[in-house]
Amino acid sequence: MPTKSRKPISKNKILDKARGVLRIEADAIAALIEKIDDRFVQAVEEILACQGKVVLTGIGKSGVICQKIAATLASTGTPAYFLHPAEGVHGDLGTLSRRDVVIVLSMSGESDEISTILPVIKRMGIRLIAMTGNLTSTLAKYGDIVIDVGVKEEACPLGLAPTASTTAALAMGDALAVSLLERRGFSEEDFALIHPGGRLGRRLLLRVEDLMHTGEEIPMVLSGTLLKEAVLEITSKGLGVTGVCDEQGRLVGVITDGDLRRGLERSDQMLKQRVDEMMTLRPKTIEPNALAARALQQMEEYSITSLFIAPRRNTKRVVGILHLHDILRAGLV
Repeated sequence: MPTKSRKPISKNKILDKARGVLRIEADAIAALIEKIDDRFVQAVEEILACQGKVVLTGIGKSGVICQKIAATLASTGTPAYFLHPAEGVHGDLGTLSRRDVVIVLSMSGESDEISTILPVIKRMGIRLIAMTGNLTSTLAKYGDIVIDVGVKEEACPLGLAPTASTTAALAMGDALAVSLLERRGFSEEDFALIHPGGRLGRRLLLRVEDLMHTGEEIPMVLSGTLLKEAVLEITSKGLGVTGVCDEQGRLVGVITDGDLRRGLERSDQMLKQRVDEMMTLRPKTIEPNALAARALQQMEEYSITSLFIAPRRNTKRVVGILHLHDILRAGLV
């Protein structure tokens, strides 16, 4: 580390410098908009037609950006991985096949490690997409498709540390990934399949049928039953609610523990009444294959804590019940 003393810098100068860096990098990204042309479309179609993997390679900071682009591509439906060029020249080029597409990122287009592997990639008959800031470089000459990611200036005051250039390359990688996502018709369900971990994956994968109570766990009483019996059913099943069905087993109403409390406030003779006198008609239901996240949305919309589950083809034939607590335990919120 340098040991010479430095003059103190004021807070305002620090803030001005930080804002200046962000302006330079924002301008670098904005300038890319004018560089999106037919070559970008060709790159998207080339990757879309790839029968193997998309392989990204770059050295130094460009290599770090390649790793991020590869991860973004893989997480949005385009199989991709990063190949370190230094490891490549020592045997890892053997991971490549003619079915692959290679994306090479180098701002100068003249890095020694990159220049070494370019002839090999071409001899293997692999399609090569070059991302560079130097359109007359060795990399550009080898590229089947060349995408210009050059920047006017780096945010580094010395003009040496890759800053605006790596930001621009990263943004172009995101543009490729999102364009491919749209082109593939990549859906939320597709996203969920490769992101099963965490809250996002659970929201997109868990369905009502995965969480619902079934069989004897479903609180249900017959129409005409005394409210006293409904209280016992609600208490024994522990879900704070019971459904009311007719002789054919079709759901015709619902009674909650809140309904019972409010009824007792009005009359201490309430328990001698029939459930039909208190039940809410046309209770809300949801189908078994609906996303659990949608069930939560419905509960919030109607300010309820339980939903009876019924198939779409027969909305009165109850097959289960889902409580808000089941959704909370699943970690959806």
